[in-house]
Amino acid sequence: MIKRMFTGLLCLAATVFLAAVAPAPAHADNPIVQTIYTADPAPLVHNGRVYLYTGHDEDNSTWFTMKEWRVYSSADMVNWTDHGSPMSLATFSWASQDAWAGQVVQRNGKFYWYVPVVNRATGRMAIGVGVASSPTGPFTDALGRPLVENGEIDPTVFIDDGGQAYLYWGNPNLWYVRLNTDMISYSGSATKIPLTTAGFGTRTGDANRPTLYEEGPWVYKRNGLYYNVFAAKCCSEFIAYSTAPGPTGPWTYRGTVMPTQGGSFTNHAGIIDFNGGSYFFYHNGALPGGGGFTRSVAVEKFTYNADGTIPQITMTTGGAPQNGTLNPYARQEAETIAWSSGVETERASEGGMNVGFLENGDYIKVKGVAFGSGATSFSARVASGTSGGRLEVRLGGPTGALAGTCAVPGTGGWQAWTTVTCPVGGATGTQDLYLRFTGGSGYLFNVNWWQFAGAARTTEARSR
Repeated sequence: MIKRMFTGLLCLAATVFLAAVAPAPAHADNPIVQTIYTADPAPLVHNGRVYLYTGHDEDNSTWFTMKEWRVYSSADMVNWTDHGSPMSLATFSWASQDAWAGQVVQRNGKFYWYVPVVNRATGRMAIGVGVASSPTGPFTDALGRPLVENGEIDPTVFIDDGGQAYLYWGNPNLWYVRLNTDMISYSGSATKIPLTTAGFGTRTGDANRPTLYEEGPWVYKRNGLYYNVFAAKCCSEFIAYSTAPGPTGPWTYRGTVMPTQGGSFTNHAGIIDFNGGSYFFYHNGALPGGGGFTRSVAVEKFTYNADGTIPQITMTTGGAPQNGTLNPYARQEAETIAWSSGVETERASEGGMNVGFLENGDYIKVKGVAFGSGATSFSARVASGTSGGRLEVRLGGPTGALAGTCAVPGTGGWQAWTTVTCPVGGATGTQDLYLRFTGGSGYLFNVNWWQFAGAARTTEARSR
């Protein structure tokens, strides 16, 4: 898993990494997932949260080696909860490899995940559909076969105001079909969108690819205008966009959204509006060991120009500003993370995920925690297959003010859970919280959830 490479590289090259990627660990929020390599972000807004669907680049990959998809969610754009992998290649009995870039849309009270995979029977890329009743899954194969297959990739789905849904996909071409309301069938046949230089810009040096369009379309509508944001000109790619008066065109090329940047030769965009702000998701190679086949998802906040055009956006390590605060008096999942060092996640026997594989000095940052008039105690659900360790509650940084320390005992197993509680002081106002894990050598303990209590606060456990 990424932790072994991540922590090893941090030990060997921490100074270089922090200077090049982040001013300091306390200030870095991009990439937004540090526990694994993620790629191809596809955000979805649902019930006051942003659900982020990604691919998963395997450690040490020298190709696009991807076997599953992952889901994260956030209510504030900085603290992201890991929901694990609700869909993988094994979901599709007819698929053999390549769990590549997809997108989730909601309709009919269900969530549909459109993904490209290799059809075992034909050896070609095909588009499959997973379906779930929850945004976090689990997803099952909606059809038992491909929805559409022509050897091309990167599906995106858009539902127009009148209810007509469109599936777009393609590399090297750009296709669409009109989906029926069941979202798992379509009317008519696949239509190829003309890739003209007026519609998608001019590429030089490749007679077979006269336009900038490469792959990864993301289609949406805003203020009556249709946008197609796509990866342009391989390789290295940049993000460009076109607009149209209708969902099928005619398209007009508008320019660059994100220039070629970062350590990955590919990029992949997703754009949403959430709680009054606009957000641009992308991937780069910014984590230790990162590159073109070990990518990481990041996000930036932006504002459309007055005429509806998209400004040029630059990759940052700071990421998007926090949209709201986090309530520490409600039970919070330990895998809700703004930044982490040396941490991995895994399925918990009590449901959901837990953080684990924790060693001395590893930590989790939770940003913008609203303690109000002050917390008096801290509780955490923990398990240890060894002799445990200490869970330090710190404020402002991984070595910041020590608010309290909970002793974690050995519990007889890594999924043998118990709750520990310790007094805390100084946790007032809104501060960044750091949970630092200390002890002897080797793995110390796992953490499933945590919660603060205060004199004027309820301690009833509630999930966000």
